[in-house]
Amino acid sequence: MPRRKTSPYVPRDWQPHEKPMLPGSPSTPLHPGHKRIAFGLIGLLISLTGALSNALVTANLSNLQGTFGAWSTEIAWLPAVYVMGNISINLLLVKFRQQFGLRIFTEAFLVLYVLVAFFHLLVNDLSSAIIVRAAHGMVGAALSSLGIYYQIQAWPARHRLKALTIGISASQLAIPLARLFSTELLAVDEWRGLYLFELGLAMVALGGVLVLKLPPGDRSKVFEKMDFVTFMLLAPGMALLCGVLSLGRLEWWTSTPWLGYCLALALVLIVTAIVVEHNRLNPLINTRWLSNGAILRLGLVMILLRILLAEQNTGAIGYLQQIGLLNDQLQGLALAILAGVVCGIVACALTINPKHLNWPIVVSLIIMLVASLMDAQSSPLTRPQNMYLSQFLLGFSSAFFLAPAMLLGIGGVVTQPQNLVSFVVLFGMSQNLGGLLGAALLGTFQTWREKYHSSLLGDQLSQLNPWVTERLNQYRGLFSGQITDSALLNAQATAQLHSVATLQANVLAWNDVYYLTASLAFVTLLWVLWRLSRLRYLKWREAPQSAESLPATPEKPATTENA
Repeated sequence: MPRRKTSPYVPRDWQPHEKPMLPGSPSTPLHPGHKRIAFGLIGLLISLTGALSNALVTANLSNLQGTFGAWSTEIAWLPAVYVMGNISINLLLVKFRQQFGLRIFTEAFLVLYVLVAFFHLLVNDLSSAIIVRAAHGMVGAALSSLGIYYQIQAWPARHRLKALTIGISASQLAIPLARLFSTELLAVDEWRGLYLFELGLAMVALGGVLVLKLPPGDRSKVFEKMDFVTFMLLAPGMALLCGVLSLGRLEWWTSTPWLGYCLALALVLIVTAIVVEHNRLNPLINTRWLSNGAILRLGLVMILLRILLAEQNTGAIGYLQQIGLLNDQLQGLALAILAGVVCGIVACALTINPKHLNWPIVVSLIIMLVASLMDAQSSPLTRPQNMYLSQFLLGFSSAFFLAPAMLLGIGGVVTQPQNLVSFVVLFGMSQNLGGLLGAALLGTFQTWREKYHSSLLGDQLSQLNPWVTERLNQYRGLFSGQITDSALLNAQATAQLHSVATLQANVLAWNDVYYLTASLAFVTLLWVLWRLSRLRYLKWREAPQSAESLPATPEKPATTENA
């Protein structure tokens, strides 16, 4: 008789140690030691492959601007569209894994990644590059979860939290790594050197995945027609919001009409999607669960932490690039940040405790506060070596809080698996939008404060001031050997004085940015500590009441031993 085919959507009978933790995740059978090591290395490779795609572009925007002959406002679309694709595709990825299986998910998205990286080499203009970057953002979202799944296979059950910590935090290594070796890649064949490396990395990751496949998981029919209606509303809405946050401080918020139109349309699309989901029987995004107080507070804390961490790229790196330093001059600083991230991952993996997931967030906030106050002492003579310690601390905190913050939300998803998509969307939005919001907020604040300090310094640059006259005489003496015309000499000395004043105004503005991040860290820290203290107080009050409600037990007769 012909063998009857079983439906792929029928749940399997798993052994207790093999049962997938969440819908769409792989089973966890026992593996020999050498296979666990291979799973761990491939997982790390996949995580870095996905994260480096955006990091290589972000770390070399100025070089790519010259290659494509683009304005700064045009080249800024490259990282913006990456985030647009990344944040939008997360709406469907979870259900794709649940319905079509992990193996198709793994191989399809890595093959797509290789194809996109290959076609990136054929790009000759900015418009084509923007389209390819959007595709990379979509594929990168798939690789981040794939790296976590491979790490889970690499560790035994008792160390599963360590696997999650490494898988979640490995992407933080990408930006400092990109700053370390991207200069050499650019020397190979300009921007194509970056993409050749990216293509090679993707092909190695694909080879590793084809050789060592993930164990299967359960499959079920989860897609509904209304899911795609929500996607068609929410994806363009989030994309428009990302565009506004990315370009707002460059085009300037109040002087560019299209920013207002995009923001208004984004709000309409997002609110419409929320209304549709709120009235669905089986929503793609559970708005009632997301509006829960605990989930809202978790999302807000993650967004605030990501805003604070924007001080690293927008603040310290932004200041050093503004005074003319390039990536090859920032390699020491990149090494310090990389060491901080590695130490943060190791410390988090060794200390993570499911009963105390809030305390790594508290520690990270304290470290961010200290690092921001250290950077706030900058002067025009500040160079990368003066920021090694503060940026090491920020790198440490960026990796130390991430896994505990994600695990705080996963606890509720394990008991209610239907909320998995909602949590993935929440976490992805908090990280992506938080990063864009942080860069927009800090960049706008720096511009505003620079204009303020420039006006104050400009008011003091009067030739009636003896200090100004003395400085002008010094500059005249400096250029007298090169310029003989007295009028040109005076103009050059005046221009030099204004250049120094502008630099000083920028330094003061960056210090204000560091004070702003320190203030945000302090306020967030107070809020988190107040919430933790309140919860502990409520538990302490409830403990006597619960003890009184228990039935009384007969007293034992007194004995010498009891005494």
